[in-house]
Amino acid sequence: MEHPLRFGIWALVHGNRGALNDPEEPYDASWERNRKLMLEAESLGFDCVLIAQHTANPHREDLDQLEAWTSAAAIAALTSRLEIITAIKPMLYHPVVLAKMAMQIEAISKGRMALNLVNAWNRKEIVNAGMEFREHDERYAYGEEWLEVVERLMRGERVDFKGKYFEITDYILHPVGAARPRPRIYVGGESDPARDLSARQADVWFINGQPLDDVKALIADVRRRPRPPGKPPLRYGLSAFVIARETEAEAEKAYQRLRDLSRQDTDIKAYVKQNTDAKVVMRQTMAKSERVGTNGGTAAGLVGSYDQVAERIAAFHAAGIETLLTQYQPFEPEMRRFAQHIMPRLASLRSAQLQAAQ
Repeated sequence: MEHPLRFGIWALVHGNRGALNDPEEPYDASWERNRKLMLEAESLGFDCVLIAQHTANPHREDLDQLEAWTSAAAIAALTSRLEIITAIKPMLYHPVVLAKMAMQIEAISKGRMALNLVNAWNRKEIVNAGMEFREHDERYAYGEEWLEVVERLMRGERVDFKGKYFEITDYILHPVGAARPRPRIYVGGESDPARDLSARQADVWFINGQPLDDVKALIADVRRRPRPPGKPPLRYGLSAFVIARETEAEAEKAYQRLRDLSRQDTDIKAYVKQNTDAKVVMRQTMAKSERVGTNGGTAAGLVGSYDQVAERIAAFHAAGIETLLTQYQPFEPEMRRFAQHIMPRLASLRSAQLQAAQ
């Protein structure tokens, strides 16, 4: 691959990623835990963190929930290398306000801010706040207008814009980022409107965890879609829940433990289903098979021995995935295990591939 493989983690904005009730990982979505987690991830060699955005906990309304953008600003001041990818639902923030927030975090981090546009699946979060929860495809039309305004403002352009949803007159923001033209833009979503939006406006398209052949087909489809002239090629990221052990049998045992625990979360699954737009492709994809983790989780197949997991990640990289966003449970010890056993194996595999190509 032309670009090296980058490793990231999901911040624990709503606690456990695999199962709520786990004796090995008591529920904790606090800022203090997330601060320590992100600082350790940077020290272990991870390249980025995704901070998902929810105003209220999407799994159960009585559980704690970390706020994304204030947390992004705080961690920007505490880290030196980690890319801070912060999710945003356009309906919750006016584009002028969000662009200014992104530019400020870009300045604090000295060029490590990125935003991840997601067009929202949780109806309750929007409707109960008194806002309109638009129909699925219209949310993407809204998001495309929103992102055009944000992108131009982050570049330091003076913006005059009149669209269906926004009218911006003679607006310019300062200071413009000194490190690069603007923060990186990630887009999530796998519906046709999401793929079109990614092809036109994203720097990186995030794919939910799923098997290698499905990921190859998704990348091939988006590569066929029109991209503006002169815009750099779209790059690709993947979410995956990782369970790696010395042997495949040990990994399978750990997987079964989490799967059994996740089967207890019937109240969470019912609550999420009740509040989810049925047209959201992510939910349809995840319903195809039982898995552990969010955003596809173990459907990506990264359950196995250290060698197996490293080889499977290398195959995703060869298929075009350049950013791997990982989940674990219990998170901190499994993240350390990944850094200790998987990262070195992938470095060795890449070195061997480069030597073979010479």
